[in-house]
Amino acid sequence: MRILALVPGGISDQILFFPTIEGLKAKFPQSQIDVVVEPRAKEAYGICKSVRDTVIFDFQARNSLADWGNLLGMIRDREYQVALSFDDRWSTGLLLWLSGIPTRVGASAGPSELYMTSSVVLDSAKQSTAKRYYSVLKSLSISEPFKDPIVNIPAKDLEWADVERRRLGVKAGGYVLICGQGDDTTASYPADQWRTVIQDFQKKQPDMPIVLADRVSGKWVSSLTQSFPSLKVASPISLGQTVALFAGASLSLCCEGPEMHLAAASKSFTLALLSSTSDSKILLPQTDRVIGIKSPSPQVSDISPSMILEKIWGG
Repeated sequence: MRILALVPGGISDQILFFPTIEGLKAKFPQSQIDVVVEPRAKEAYGICKSVRDTVIFDFQARNSLADWGNLLGMIRDREYQVALSFDDRWSTGLLLWLSGIPTRVGASAGPSELYMTSSVVLDSAKQSTAKRYYSVLKSLSISEPFKDPIVNIPAKDLEWADVERRRLGVKAGGYVLICGQGDDTTASYPADQWRTVIQDFQKKQPDMPIVLADRVSGKWVSSLTQSFPSLKVASPISLGQTVALFAGASLSLCCEGPEMHLAAASKSFTLALLSSTSDSKILLPQTDRVIGIKSPSPQVSDISPSMILEKIWGG
């Protein structure tokens, strides 16, 4: 069986779609699954072994008729039997109808519903994003229980992490990993406040190394290393390398964004910094290894260092 999924959004949205992919594979182990994603999200499928191919299409752009025609041609050529769509625009529904895919599943109450063979009501108020995605599988008679997102770390990234840990002089399971930057400025945590957290941590756990993970060479790293020369700095260049570092950490601290989901999926004990507008029940799996710390305002920077330290030492 050939299955196509259209999943708009960024890397976080794709990671939250991983349980749906695994549900499809559990029901149809011989299936070939392709995903249509935006350019910014393609990297997510480097850590998902169950997807055969990713097709790039910018859902947010003002696409021309030629752009839509090219996507339609590709879909027709591959002769999919099933399509799952999480883009509820009428234009996407029409595209899938014109493609001739016999089973087209989408969310109900959207403009694209007219063109679907079946639709599912998504409970955005009570269900997590990952569970909302997963609920569309009811239309395919898939009743396997939902499982939290898991990631597949490529062997080359595991090897890179081993080499990186040796370079830094730390051991797997014996360091704290901090990712201090979120998706945007409202989701990032200031260096001055990280400084307070690190100072207290080093006072109470002087023998526990702290590693800063930085994919974008942020100024927050240089600011902290000037204050604490003993800090280690890792510079992963891919999601696979990042999640491999999380998997080896005894504690991960991160802001809302892809890294938060990677940390949770790696099974690292994770503290995630969230804004007041975020629902920790929607964003995070409900386990005792993943804890959300919510800001009193839309700015993550309004989380006080004492709130973070209370969770660290209280846990």
